[in-house]
Amino acid sequence: MGMEYDLDIDARDLLCPLPVLRLRKRLGRIETGQVARLVATDPMAAVDVPHFCAEAGHVFLGEEAMDGATAYFLRKG
Repeated sequence: MGMEYDLDIDARDLLCPLPVLRLRKRLGRIETGQVARLVATDPMAAVDVPHFCAEAGHVFLGEEAMDGATAYFLRKG
């Protein structure tokens, strides 16, 4: 996929709900329309991140498998 992003958030080894909490906190650092990448190892992030995006008005752009983790991409709403 190789999607470009403006903000990289490392949430590896954090368990639910910490990856989404870290994502929500760090999104304040970028402007509306910019893209964030969240890297997580918690399998629940596959459910939590799209749900968070839907609830908070962000656009979930997809996910990409990484070495032992998953990268989730979203556009700040």
